[in-house]
Amino acid sequence: MLKVENLTKVYPGGTQALYDVSFEVEQGEFLAIIGLSGSGKSTLLRCINRLIEPTEGTITWDGVDITNASQEELRRIRRRIGMVFQHFNLVNRSKVLTNVLSGRLGYLNPALAVVNRFPKADIERAYAQLIRVGLEDKADSRADELSGGQQQRVGVARAMMQEPEMMLADEPVASLDPVLAHSIMQYLERINQDDGVTVICSLHFLDLVHQYADRVIALNKGELVFEGSPSEIDDIKFKEIYGKEAERIG
Repeated sequence: MLKVENLTKVYPGGTQALYDVSFEVEQGEFLAIIGLSGSGKSTLLRCINRLIEPTEGTITWDGVDITNASQEELRRIRRRIGMVFQHFNLVNRSKVLTNVLSGRLGYLNPALAVVNRFPKADIERAYAQLIRVGLEDKADSRADELSGGQQQRVGVARAMMQEPEMMLADEPVASLDPVLAHSIMQYLERINQDDGVTVICSLHFLDLVHQYADRVIALNKGELVFEGSPSEIDDIKFKEIYGKEAERIG
């Protein structure tokens, strides 16, 4: 179980991104995080694996306090947490296979990591992940030769190379058209259902939340304003989350 308690993040300069946020996520759950741009969704996800340091509060996972973990402890924790980024975060000039293999760097001997020398078992695992996302024929292509949807599938394959127990997906479909968005969400759904990986995914579109999420939390100006099932988001809750002027589509 992941437990977030009284999480607050204030950036240098005084911008408050999160304020007193608390919630829990069960193992194997698919949790969606929704809210307007700037509501704190990305900050929350990045606090969970400490890419961003929280100002106050605690985050515990399976009884381990992530917020107070040493750098060595954090390295071990991050091995178990995959992350998919909105803008893919691939090395554009590198081959697709190399980008996928980079998901194993946390497990590699540092001397070998410097020169990107991977064991045969890791290379086989990388090909297996590319097959899973339908990109085995692109293994030797440069990452920047792929479409946006293909690049995001590489990002998913890279994250799965960690053999994660939890996947954080930060607006993974925000830059994709609706058809490609559903294809990426279906990969995350399979990872959740077939592999038992906990998925925490920030999203803009409620139709995706309704289709893929077990449960949803909503942020507004850094505060938690809703927690429940997607079906509980009625028109009143919708306006609390997105503002009185927001219009529901679909």
